[in-house]
Amino acid sequence: MDIVFIVLTVQALMGAFDNLWHHEWSARLPQRTSARHELLLHAAREAIYGVLFLGFAWVQWQGWWVLLPTALLAVEIVITAADFLEEDRSRRLPPAERVLHTLLAVSYGVLVGVIAPLFAAHAALPTGVVRVEHGAWSWLFTVAALVVLAWSVRNAFAVVRLRAAVPSAEPLPVAAHGPAVLVTGATGFIGTALVRRLQGEGRRVIVWTRDPLQARATFGPQVWALDRLEDIPGETRIDAVVHLAGAPVLGRPWTRARCRQMVESRVGTARQLLVLMQRLHCPPAVLVGASAVGFYGVPAADTPLDERGAPQPGRFQSDLCAQVERAAGAAQALGVRVVCLRMGLVLGPQGGAYSPLAWAARVGLGAVLGSGRQRVPWIHRDDAVGLVCHALSRPGMAGPVNAVAPDVPSQARFAAAMAASFGRPVLLRMPAWPLRAALGEMSELLLCGQHAVPRLALAEGYVFTYPSLAGALGVLARPGAAAPGEPLRPAARPS
Repeated sequence: MDIVFIVLTVQALMGAFDNLWHHEWSARLPQRTSARHELLLHAAREAIYGVLFLGFAWVQWQGWWVLLPTALLAVEIVITAADFLEEDRSRRLPPAERVLHTLLAVSYGVLVGVIAPLFAAHAALPTGVVRVEHGAWSWLFTVAALVVLAWSVRNAFAVVRLRAAVPSAEPLPVAAHGPAVLVTGATGFIGTALVRRLQGEGRRVIVWTRDPLQARATFGPQVWALDRLEDIPGETRIDAVVHLAGAPVLGRPWTRARCRQMVESRVGTARQLLVLMQRLHCPPAVLVGASAVGFYGVPAADTPLDERGAPQPGRFQSDLCAQVERAAGAAQALGVRVVCLRMGLVLGPQGGAYSPLAWAARVGLGAVLGSGRQRVPWIHRDDAVGLVCHALSRPGMAGPVNAVAPDVPSQARFAAAMAASFGRPVLLRMPAWPLRAALGEMSELLLCGQHAVPRLALAEGYVFTYPSLAGALGVLARPGAAAPGEPLRPAARPS
């Protein structure tokens, strides 16, 4: 049996890496409504492996009982084939994931080759299920089985949640003709909600994305999804461009390669958009781009910062935002009105920054970071989308706009409000030095806030749906909060 356990271990380790790196980190499947069918297949396959791991660890199937694990292995093949088809339908797999899937298929073939003669020998024995023990292997695979079964349950719950988030089957209004809105970053946390809102308003939407398959699976045939701007004819009528694309800032360490990726994913795509605008027979009227309050760097004093605040050259987060805004501002030479939304921490259900923060608060791990006096500029996702739409429709709105709620709490008050929304206290405090030692300059995102205020947004008549932190967190903490992809109600507008 040792060879069986060795091959199963190799298969399990490769499968775990595929799950964690490709499905969770890269593709973020549990946050995509378009991935619910794929997650269901994953949950079924993981349940099968959980049962097989426990079986191989503690029992020996004999006689007719050999048909049980044989049937499970056969069903696993069918599920894997269906999974391949679903992946090709709903998303574009990176080369590394395809290579890993090939290795998994080869490993599975080796597993079948090893198990087949063993099952044949057991089939000749008297029918029954005999308890056996294989020393450390039995305990190792018991742990592996429990982990895999727990992951199966977790994916099953994700499927239920994502199915509840699927928009109504009623057809969305489609503007087959007329100007379109071109959106980058459309399958992201903010972009998904924005496209749903634009669809609900009957706007024609063009999505520029690395993965058109995922975009079509998410939004349906109403959107024109493409991965090359060169495929847009010059005579296409594009009235507005919304540029939300960009690699996540908080996550992997800020190595030189990572910093280049964050810049290129924003500035490089903005330059490609400029080339498109130059090629169009009629340039768009407005470009709305996503920047961030990191533009202000690390202010020395806790004073309110409006859009007239200066950047801090030499700090990466400030330099990044300044480059993004300069790249977007180049479109002004074409007569395009440019709005750069300097966003704070975006809070919304089932995704973004809120999910890990809410989980920590719910289990009592909410913490005050550093002094706790640093400000946390934030905005609810509904208001982030609302401000994008407000900027699209207000001809006089231009330049940088702080996309933050009027209530700008300290980090200590933010943590307390997050915990209180779940009926929990904040008992922990994280000193600043471990964060600085572990994260380097990226720790500034957690330890150094900006007291940014939405002066221009309010002056332009935007009415926040969620102006206070306690109100926003109270709604988000309620069961059944809207999930990504659900149509959003429009933010209130002044009469």
